[in-house]
Formats: sequence, C-alpha cells, structure tokens
Amino acid sequence: MAPRVVSVEADGGSRGNPGPAGYGAVVRDPQTGEVLAERSESLGTTTNNVAEYQGLIAGLTAAAELGAAEVDVRMDSKLVVEQMCGRWQIKHPGLRPLAAQAATLVGRFDAVRFSWIPRDQNRHADALANAAMDAAAGRQPPTSTTAQRPSTPVTGSDPATAPASWEPRPSFTATRLVLVRHGETPYTEQRRYSGRGDVPLSERGRAQVRATAARVAELAPSVAAVLSSPLSRCTATAASIADALDGDVPVRTEDDLIECDFGQWEGRTFAEVRERWPGEMDAWLASPRVAPPDGESFTQVAERAQRVISGLPTAYPGETVVVVSHVSPIKLVLRDALAAGDGFLHRLFLDAAGISVVDMWPDGGVAVRTVNDTAHLAAL
Repeated sequence: MAPRVVSVEADGGSRGNPGPAGYGAVVRDPQTGEVLAERSESLGTTTNNVAEYQGLIAGLTAAAELGAAEVDVRMDSKLVVEQMCGRWQIKHPGLRPLAAQAATLVGRFDAVRFSWIPRDQNRHADALANAAMDAAAGRQPPTSTTAQRPSTPVTGSDPATAPASWEPRPSFTATRLVLVRHGETPYTEQRRYSGRGDVPLSERGRAQVRATAARVAELAPSVAAVLSSPLSRCTATAASIADALDGDVPVRTEDDLIECDFGQWEGRTFAEVRERWPGEMDAWLASPRVAPPDGESFTQVAERAQRVISGLPTAYPGETVVVVSHVSPIKLVLRDALAAGDGFLHRLFLDAAGISVVDMWPDGGVAVRTVNDTAHLAAL
C-alpha cells in the first residue's frame, strides 16, 4: 500500500525545441526514498515545455493510481512550477490545455505542493526523460513505460543508488542563445555609424520589435533570462520580448553587450568617413585590431562580448537565454561560433530586428542553427 504522502519527481525535454521529445516521472515514498512507480514516454516532436507538463501529468496520474492523498511535486522546470502555483501567467496557448489537465489531477488529492529543485537533484526523472528522447530521435526502439517498481529502497535522488536497470548515463544539454539585433533607429535607416550614442527606436523599429517579440516567443516559449545592452534601442527591444514570453522573465543589462565605440565616425555615413579618413578606413577594414579615431577596435568588442557569452552555459545550463545587442557584438559572437576568419565581419549582413540562434554545450561544443532570420518582418 502506498503511503498517504508521496513525492513526484518529473522532467521532460526535447532536442531542438521543438525536436525529439520525451518525459520521465518517478513516484517515491518521501520517508524511505523507495521508488513506488516510474513513468516515461517518447512524444515524437514537440517542445521542452510540452514534455515537462506531460511528465508532471504522468507523475500525478501515477500517484493517484497508487491511492496517495497528498503529493509533493519536485521539478527543475521553474516555468511549470511557477505556472502551477499561479504566480506566472500561461501565455502560450499550447500549454493551457496541459496545465488544465494537470490542475484537474491536482484536484483529486487532499493537497499538492510544488517546489523547484536544481537539475542535479532530479537526475532519476532526467535519466528517464533522456532515454525517452533517445527513442524519439530513433536511437533505440520507441519506448513507453508504465511500471510499478518492486519495493527497492532508494535514498534521495542519487542515481548511484538507483536500480541498475534504470541507472542514468551522463548527458549534456546545450544552452541556447537567441541573439537579437535591436529594431531600426533613424541612424539605421540613414545607414549612419551608430555606436555609443543612445539613439531611440524609430516608428518602424517599434513595429519590428513587436514582430520580433512574437517570433522569439514562438521559437523559445521557455526562457531563463533576457540580457540586453544598456542602450535604449536594445532595452526597449528586450522589454518587448520579455513581455511576450511565458512567465516573469527578468531583463538584465550588460555593459559588455554595448555597441562598438566608433569614435569620430559616430553619426556619419560610410561615404562621409571614406572621404575624410580614407587611410584610417582602409586600415580598419583590413584588421579587427585597428580602431576608428578615438574609438574601439573589433578585437576589444569581441573580448568584452565573450566575457558575457562564455559564462552563459554555466549560469544557465540547458536553458534558453535571449541576448539583445547590436551589429558588431552579434557579428563577433557568430564569427567565433563559426570559427570564421576576420573577413566574415564585413561580409555578413545583419538586419535590424534579425534573429540568430546558437547552441553552446558545457564541453565547449557550439552549433549555429540560424543566422539573421527576418521572416517575421516580411509583412512590415
């Protein structure tokens, strides 16, 4: 007989968001750590959030079938925990039916308590979810398990003490960076160098930002943080994106994401600079180590941008982070991600409000998935 109070550990994920997806859920006796039931299933192609909700639903269903009266739900998905507690709105329409299904299950118990835990304390459910994702990706025969486990004592969530047949293997999940250039400003439209000057968005730029916010919300409904250059054209873009996302996503300004200091070239067109500083322009185009008069070199911009970017896989492991910045920092991040040469900087064009996507793994692996996506701006 199951105890009156059980704990449910649940997890879900996808490789690609959307991508091959699956979930895992474990029901335990919280006093002994005994595993009472396990659930896992491959879901085909869907998003992280859908898989996480499906894991929660499976765990609650298993607890109900065991006859539990109270449930302590432990998940490493802050989005699901905060939404189920009513602290975050459910803005994404695809999640609302799943949240409603979970809420119906919650109503079957005397009490359900939700708490967020770090991923390393949710390893058993994470291992089940990863096995299900492998199956969804075709790496093993498709799996769907609904198993009540024998009375095998398991202490806490340490995978080393789990039954051998369910011992998790090491897995790594990429941190996804959604790189967004700010919307247009009057300088953008006039093709003037726009560096440290705080030029605001134009009317068209504000329309672009609204379209970009909707597009980012489609690409990544679950976002851990939005980072922004401190200039207003970026902070306005970042605020619009954060408002479109599910949950109360914080916006954090980072001085190192500011645009290159173009020095005496600020506010001038390429033709004006070429006419007045021909030698300096040639030297600048030839080497990223050369700075405009009284300005900053691309090498310096790259160094400070990397101070921010390199720390994100550690700060947000396996999560999605939106980075709102300017042409130069984003180009330099993409150059390094693609292991491209310096000529890349003057050959790549990045539109205002364009979106690029980069995945970064803890072991240093990098995959560039999208560069300068502007499909969301086609109707403007």
